Amino acid sequence: MPEVNFAGLMLVPELVITVTVILANLFMFLIKRIFLRKFLSLTDRTSHFYDSLLAHSLNLPLTILIFVIDIWILNWLFDKYDIVNASYATSISLASKILLITAAILFLNRFAVGLLANQTQRSDSLRSSTGIIKGIVKGLIVGIGILIMLGTLGISITPIIASLGITSLAVALALQPTLENFFSGVQLVMDKPIRVGDFIELESKEQGFVERIGWRSTWIKMLPNNTIIVPNSVLAESKIINYFYPSKELSVPVDVGVHYNSDLEHVEKVTLEVAKEILVSHEWGIDDYDTFVVYHTFDNSSINFTVMLRAKEYFHRFFIKSAFIKALHKRYAAEGIIIPYPIRAINTDQESPRIDVQTTNIPNNANEPPSR
Repeated sequence: MPEVNFAGLMLVPELVITVTVILANLFMFLIKRIFLRKFLSLTDRTSHFYDSLLAHSLNLPLTILIFVIDIWILNWLFDKYDIVNASYATSISLASKILLITAAILFLNRFAVGLLANQTQRSDSLRSSTGIIKGIVKGLIVGIGILIMLGTLGISITPIIASLGITSLAVALALQPTLENFFSGVQLVMDKPIRVGDFIELESKEQGFVERIGWRSTWIKMLPNNTIIVPNSVLAESKIINYFYPSKELSVPVDVGVHYNSDLEHVEKVTLEVAKEILVSHEWGIDDYDTFVVYHTFDNSSINFTVMLRAKEYFHRFFIKSAFIKALHKRYAAEGIIIPYPIRAINTDQESPRIDVQTTNIPNNANEPPSR
């Protein structure tokens, strides 16, 4: 093998190739370290999450990329000094492609998992399903990467894809209820009709706070301190009242009835005074709410109206209503406003009825027969 003249020195090609690859490797590692350090220092100064995640995800893929460049340099030197044959060069090219695919898989995997971890920290509903979602994401990325590798190696992936399709269909049919619940849970998490901490009412009239949205079921803690577990598929297809959406504040209607002889203007004035006092003084009232009174019914014994109050959230409405009823009853008593009992009266003056009375002789002695 002929020697190489390098700066007046006669060197064997193997030594030139070895020194060149080592120097190139050291140079690229130095560039990588400087680049990542500068990149990380820049991302640490910003409030964005994605640039920091990108910098941390590039470390191992860049190392693999350096080895790929080493292989390219080595292949170029081998070809320059005519050391190896064409088949060896083909093998080197194939190895570099596999390493590039591996680097891409590692980068996508780290970036996707980091992105998912960040989203789960923001959402309580995702936190309970982190493990299974990470597993699915990793499986998809690695599976697609392996299929691309097999195609690069010249292995036909069509039969593999067909087999995976048949297997997936069989698994999907066997796990249909589980998969239905899982995708319904994903729909609940993405669409956000309910969130962890919301107070909701189901179509079946159960009420409670959403404790956890899992990948199979949703846990709802009811007011009696027990928990109802609802499959996600059932929840996704049900009508739900969310008392915390779009806000937690809730109107509290209170029905009241007063006597027909009452001065309705005075009744309204007194009622609004009591309502505003309760909303300001009570810890769970909305003090700036413009409460109002609406008369709506001439009932059998009273004229009925509705007072509208405002509570900070659904569960507080019971206490607001209770405090208002007690204060209103006391104030009505002081003002002489009558809340009537249910009454049934015969108005003979208005209807002018004719009452026929038949008299009978009632014996003084019960044992004697009536007189004829």
